[in-house]
Amino acid sequence: MLGKILSVLMLVFIGITFPFFYGGALLIWIVTLPFDPHLRFLHYYTCFWASTYTWVMPTWRIKTEGRQRCRKGATYIIVSNHQSQLDILVNFRLFLFYKIVSKSEMFRVPFMGWNMRLNQYIELVRGNKDGVKKMMEDCEKTLAKGNSVFIYPEGTRSPDGEIKDFKPGAFILAHKAQVPILPIVLTNTGKALPKWKMNTSGVHRMRVRVLEEIPYERFSGLSAPETAALVRRIMIAELAKLNKENNNN
Repeated sequence: MLGKILSVLMLVFIGITFPFFYGGALLIWIVTLPFDPHLRFLHYYTCFWASTYTWVMPTWRIKTEGRQRCRKGATYIIVSNHQSQLDILVNFRLFLFYKIVSKSEMFRVPFMGWNMRLNQYIELVRGNKDGVKKMMEDCEKTLAKGNSVFIYPEGTRSPDGEIKDFKPGAFILAHKAQVPILPIVLTNTGKALPKWKMNTSGVHRMRVRVLEEIPYERFSGLSAPETAALVRRIMIAELAKLNKENNNN
């Protein structure tokens, strides 16, 4: 019963605060646009907005690690494993600057989707060749401006928490732009927010860890699929380490 009450309260809180937070985003966009063409202030405000929902949920405990491994001013292809819709909120807790690639449906959500457009995040129309082509072009333009791009290379959520095969798009972009790859590994988000429901029973301890960047020189001689396989192996090993640490605590 308590879990159901928490779920309802959370949904009510989200519904009430979406318009409020969007109003703040719109104000920041108007005020900072003349001197902040990269929209950094707006993005960090968006990180705060997203993080609020993980801060207020009493059954969620999130530990972030390795943020210092992201070099200030560096341009990356950032990749993360994908266990749950909660991953987006959890990764915003890192307060790293990037433009995230997200499915087109998210851009149509009132207030949240409007804010994503203000941020110039990158829209992906899944299952559409023209949509994928435009997404890749938008990513290339974003990288050329010095903005990091955040992609979930699995393409969809893993049903069992294991890291599935990677799609090549992120790694094609890393090769074209000759930028380093910054891997992020998270764990236990799928248990806290399974597909189509919110699990509010018990305490869910989640961790998100930024790994060492993979410099372009390390994968410059590889193909995009080989690069994807290299990054996936590194992330699988780190996920196993995280899970082992969690089990020992």
